[in-house]
Amino acid sequence: MAEPGALRVLHVSQPNGGGVAVYVGQAAGDQRRRGWDVAVACPPGGDLPERCMAAGVPWLSWAAGRAPGLATLPESLSLRRLVRTFAPDVVHLHSAKAGLAGRLLRRPRGTPTLFQPHGWSWLAATGRQEALSRRWERLAARWSDALICVGAGELSEGMAADVQGAYRLVRNGVDRRRFTPADGTARLAARARLELAADVPLAVCIGRLTRQKAQDVLLAAWPAVTARCPSALLAIVGDGEDLERLRRERVPGVRFVPAVADPRDWLAASNLLVLPSRWEGLPLTALEALAMGRPIVGTDVPGISEIVRPGLGALVPVEDPAALAEEIATRLRCPGIAEREGRAAAAAAADYDVSGTVALLAAVTREVAGRAAEEVPAGSRTVAGGLAHAALVPAGDGPGGYGPLIGRGAVTPPNSSW
Repeated sequence: MAEPGALRVLHVSQPNGGGVAVYVGQAAGDQRRRGWDVAVACPPGGDLPERCMAAGVPWLSWAAGRAPGLATLPESLSLRRLVRTFAPDVVHLHSAKAGLAGRLLRRPRGTPTLFQPHGWSWLAATGRQEALSRRWERLAARWSDALICVGAGELSEGMAADVQGAYRLVRNGVDRRRFTPADGTARLAARARLELAADVPLAVCIGRLTRQKAQDVLLAAWPAVTARCPSALLAIVGDGEDLERLRRERVPGVRFVPAVADPRDWLAASNLLVLPSRWEGLPLTALEALAMGRPIVGTDVPGISEIVRPGLGALVPVEDPAALAEEIATRLRCPGIAEREGRAAAAAAADYDVSGTVALLAAVTREVAGRAAEEVPAGSRTVAGGLAHAALVPAGDGPGGYGPLIGRGAVTPPNSSW
C-alpha cells in the first residue's frame, strides 16, 4: 500500500557492484515497498541490475565509466535524457562519478537532487587531481539539495574540506535478519561448504581489489603473520583491477577467491576480518562482520575507526604492514581474544540495523522533495538542518557534542573531539 504523498525517485549509481550496489539495492527496495515509484540508473554488469530486478525496481541502463574523462560530458547528457524520461520528484546520485555526471550541468531539469559520496572523490585522487576534486565538490554542492554522509567521519571530512551544503547524516546499516552471529557449529559448517580445514586459523579480507582497499599492504604483512602462526590462511575475496598484480606476489598462505554475492559463509568461517584500507566511507563489510560476531583488524581511518571501538578488534596506522601483522597474528594465535571481541561485536551491531538507515533515508528524501514526513524515525534528531541517528550525535554544545550544526551556507568544522 502506498504511503500518503508517495514519491517518484531515480537513484543513479556508478559503481554497479560492491558495497554501493548493496546500499542502493536496499534503499530502492525499501522505497518500492513504501509504494514509491522508484527506478535505478546504472551501467550494465555488476550485481546492481540483478538486485533491482529482485526487488521489483526498474533498472535503466546508463553507460558510464568509473573514472572522469572526455566521456563524462556525453554521460552527463545521457543521464539528463533519462531524468527527462522518468521525470522523478527527486534524483539521488550515489558515489563520485554519478555525482559528477549528475551535477556537471547543474541539477538535471532543476529536480531536487541528493548527493551521497560513499567516500569523497578527492580521497581516490593524487597530486593535481586531488586539488581539482576538492574544488569540484565545493562547487557542485551548490546544486545538491542535501549531501548525505554514511558516517560521521565522512561528514567531518567534507566540512574540513570546506564543502558547504545541507549535510544529512544517514549511517550505513546491515540487515541483521540475514547477518546473524555465527557460533562454532556455524563456523564448522561454513568451512565444510568452503572445503576448508576445521582447525586452520583463517583471516578474510572482503572487497574490491583496488588501491583504496590496500590488499597490497596486507600481502606485505602476511609473511610476518605466518612467521608467528605458520598454519594461518588468508582468504582475499573479491575482484578488481589489482587482481593480477596481487596474484603475481605469490605470497605463501594466501588464497584468492572470486567475488561472492553473499559473503556470509566466508565471515562465518573466519576468525577475523581484515580491512587494511587507505580510506573508507562506512564499510558495509565491517558492519556485516560485526553482525556475524567477528572482530575486525583495520586501519585507523574515518569510517573504520567509527566502527571498530575498543573491544571489537584493533586499529593500526595506514600502510603499516608490521602493525597489521602483529594484530592479526595475536588473534589467530590466541583465538580466545577473537571470540571475546566477536561476542562484543555482535552486540554492537544492534546500533547499525538497516531498518533505521532506510527509514531515515526515506525521511530525508521526503524532506528534500518538500513533503512532510508522516513520522520521524525513532532514535533520530536534527543534524545540519536535517536528520541523523541519535547514537552518532552527542547532545549539547560543549566538548563532545555537535551543538546546533549548520546547514547550507556558513559551515563550521565540528568540535575536535568528534
